[in-house]
Amino acid sequence: MGEEVSNKQIILKHHVTGNVKECDMELKKTTIKLNVPEGSNALLLKNLYLSCDPYMRSRMSKTEGSYIEPFTPDSPIMGIGVAKVLESGDSNFQKGDLVWGMTGWEEYSVVTTSQTFFKIHDKDVPLSYYTGILGMPGMTAYAGFYEVCSPKKGETVFVSAASGAVGQLVGQFAKMLGCYVVGSAGSKEKVDLLKSKFGFDEAFNYKEEQDLDATLKRYFPDGIDIYFENVGGKMLDAVLVNMKVNGRISVCGMISQYNLEQTEGVHNLFCLITKRIRMEGFVVTDYYHLYPKYLEMIIPQIKAGKIVYVEDVAEGLESAPSALVGLFSGRNVGKQVVVVSSG
Repeated sequence: MGEEVSNKQIILKHHVTGNVKECDMELKKTTIKLNVPEGSNALLLKNLYLSCDPYMRSRMSKTEGSYIEPFTPDSPIMGIGVAKVLESGDSNFQKGDLVWGMTGWEEYSVVTTSQTFFKIHDKDVPLSYYTGILGMPGMTAYAGFYEVCSPKKGETVFVSAASGAVGQLVGQFAKMLGCYVVGSAGSKEKVDLLKSKFGFDEAFNYKEEQDLDATLKRYFPDGIDIYFENVGGKMLDAVLVNMKVNGRISVCGMISQYNLEQTEGVHNLFCLITKRIRMEGFVVTDYYHLYPKYLEMIIPQIKAGKIVYVEDVAEGLESAPSALVGLFSGRNVGKQVVVVSSG
């Protein structure tokens, strides 16, 4: 029998409607036996870093027909994390391995779906990067831009929520390819970051723009070839009338809609016909088979300093609810990470 230790957890108290609040979650202290059930292929993990991601909001509601199951009330929240294997019932993983994948918001987790975990081989980069640029958000940017949009040198690219975990990478990928890139964000600090650190050609604060259609015409007088969609709502409507013929829209997320009980309609969809636009939604897990190819591309770029990544780090499991809620008011600057343990 394994040693029994205390295990702090972040619990979802109930399914959420409207704006998610910190009080929808609570810190609970339980205990856990540090062993894997006899005969199972489970992993016993010590969680090191947890990822806060916008898609988690939809899992907090009692939704049906989504690509991912809702969270269970009175159970730990689940999310992408980086962890150390303490014990393994799966021959593909050994004690001491570092992994990333879907884990609990708790200090220790026993996970039975070990096939959804990736072993971390390259440790010459910050481990927290496996919640971001080297993990799910990085793959999201890679698949959504290269695979969905089929970009070409010289094209015009617009990225919304451009300073977030995914957007900051899409912009840099587009610049590496020789595209003209504009990003939108929600503060002056983020706009400055887009231009000074991530190399966007232009950026604007959408909160200061009264007429998004006119704004986009200012930055894209000849139209937009590629739109990487992270926000939905009024921004998507304005983009549609500013797309070029044969433009592509990669629909990654719609963060402006997640807390709304009644989502906003989109009025300019007729542009899909008149401009022959291809608008495609995607889920990153459909592209995980490309992960080795992605790492081959991205790790040398990171080590050479050609790609930069900004993280917003919250310390301690107890800070996780506030960090997650902050995503929806744009409080974070860069990828939101929670440090659970340093090892």
